[in-house]
Amino acid sequence: MKTEQRTRFEAFVAENSSGLSRTAYLLTGDPHTAQDLLQEALTRAYPKWERIEPGREFAYLRRAMVNLRTDWWRRRRYEVLTDLDAAGDGPARWDAGYDAVDDRDTIVARLAGLTARERAIVVLRFYSDLAEADVASELGISVGTVKSTCSRALARLAKEEALR
Repeated sequence: MKTEQRTRFEAFVAENSSGLSRTAYLLTGDPHTAQDLLQEALTRAYPKWERIEPGREFAYLRRAMVNLRTDWWRRRRYEVLTDLDAAGDGPARWDAGYDAVDDRDTIVARLAGLTARERAIVVLRFYSDLAEADVASELGISVGTVKSTCSRALARLAKEEALR
């Protein structure tokens, strides 16, 4: 890779790593798996970096992470869902300063109850704040599929909330 392209890649990663990490975490629900997902997406993007249109790098990597996550899910055909608090691995909850962590853990736990496609659509729609047409384009599906899948996912999340 040319020095200029390598410099552009390194600068992009340095500037956007936290946003990409958060997206990966929301897609996987596990910090270690999220790191693996992000690293694999970056590894695959690096040789193609000079062909990626400037200004579209984040979208490219986001799409790569969604596709990789879907591939992993298809290979496994199941997901192991764990309750971090029941396992004793959750963050300390005795300090009011942990409210942001509590909220994040709640969101990730609820997202874990969705299928991989539902989770990807909800994360792209509401975390990445993409329009339905943009989500459809990112995932290679129709806008109608985005709408119906998102509706089902939100209904499932609302039902879980009502049961709490």
